[in-house]
Amino acid sequence: MADNPSTQALQQPLTPRAHTRSKAPRKAEAPVDKVMACRYEMKYVVTESQAAAMAPFIVQYIPVDRYCKLQRGGVYPIVSLYLDNADWRLCRESITGVKNRFKLRIRSYTDEPDYPRFFEIKRRINTVIMKSRARVMDRDIEALLRGLPLPPQDYKTDEKALSQFQLYMKNINAGPGVLIRYWRQAWEGEGDNRVRVTFDRDLCYCITREPVVRLGGAGWQRNNMTKGHVILEIKFTGKYPAWLSHMAKCFNLRLRSMSKYATSVRQASNEKWCGPTIPDWEDDDG
Repeated sequence: MADNPSTQALQQPLTPRAHTRSKAPRKAEAPVDKVMACRYEMKYVVTESQAAAMAPFIVQYIPVDRYCKLQRGGVYPIVSLYLDNADWRLCRESITGVKNRFKLRIRSYTDEPDYPRFFEIKRRINTVIMKSRARVMDRDIEALLRGLPLPPQDYKTDEKALSQFQLYMKNINAGPGVLIRYWRQAWEGEGDNRVRVTFDRDLCYCITREPVVRLGGAGWQRNNMTKGHVILEIKFTGKYPAWLSHMAKCFNLRLRSMSKYATSVRQASNEKWCGPTIPDWEDDDG
């Protein structure tokens, strides 16, 4: 990919050392939470050559994400610890296409302990995605996953979102299930109809029951979905922009329902790599 100097590195296996020392956003540049709380999402799987051709097209309409600008190579790492119950209920609902469902995850962008983590609830209500999240510090994760209240802290968080996360977790008896990590290249526009376009590469997973959110460490396996391919996600808050429709037509994009979480758990089950025993549920929306 000629316009992205990090592509070659992204296509190589990521070592624990590389992740531990990854160039995460500096603490002084900790992100202001501008999460798209209510949006539509469209997902595609494209080749690297398609992604290379689309990048200069996208930047004509929306600028590069400001956190990508801070990183060498223009990409940043994401890791999420997904929670589920012993029967993998949330994974099943994703695979079988339950229209109104949710996911519970704790997201981070670095292994540095002084950088915040985010407790997130991602809900799907028919075709609409709603997302809420609460900022916490790494030291508080284990206690919060045990259902304990957040003690007095020197930082602010969305206590309502955090309490809701714990309530959802308690209602289905959820605990840590799998870590998902990848590298993201992003563009985002402003205005009434916010548009965000992302390329996600080098998708990996690690089945775990530990209350630890980490980019490094052992046990990681590649998700086959991104071997030679890129996950394209388009998010928007209002009307689907005409330029995106033109891009989809020009590059022959095929809409695909899929979940990084569910495909990783299913692959772990199929390969019997420390994974759960998952029946062969029929695929639908992801």
